[in-house]
Amino acid sequence: MTEALPTEIELAVVTPDRQVARERVKSVTIPGKSGYLGVLPGHAPLLTELSPGTLSYSETSKTVFLAVTWGFAEVLPGHVIVLANTAERPEEIDLARAERAKQRAEERLKNLSDPELDQERAREALRRAIARIETARHAKSV
Repeated sequence: MTEALPTEIELAVVTPDRQVARERVKSVTIPGKSGYLGVLPGHAPLLTELSPGTLSYSETSKTVFLAVTWGFAEVLPGHVIVLANTAERPEEIDLARAERAKQRAEERLKNLSDPELDQERAREALRRAIARIETARHAKSV
C-alpha cells in the first residue's frame, strides 16, 4: 500500500527574536541562495541557505508575503522550517525608510574606489532594502 502525500505543509518562520508565522499552507516560495524555490506538499527533503528576498506562502484563499534576510530553510515532505536573521510582514515595513536605505546603499556603492567603503556590507544593505521594498509592494498589489 502506498502512502498518500500530504495535502498541506506545516510552515514555521522563526527569527532570533520571535516566531513570525506558524501556519498550515498549500505552498511556500523561499528566496534561496541560488534563486527562488517553490515547495509543495510532499517535496523532497533539502536544506537551503536564504538570501534576502520575499518569502510567500499560500493559504486557502490568500497569499501572504514576508521579507526575510539570511538564514536557512529546512524542507521536509510535510513541513518547512525557516530560520531567518530577520522576517517582517508587509505592515511592519516602513516603505519610505526602506527606500532611503536603498538610496544610501546605492550611493555608497558608486564610490568603489573609497578605501573606507566596506563593499560587502553596502551590497548586503542594498539587498535587504530591495527585499523589504519588494515585499511591501507585493502585498499592496494583491
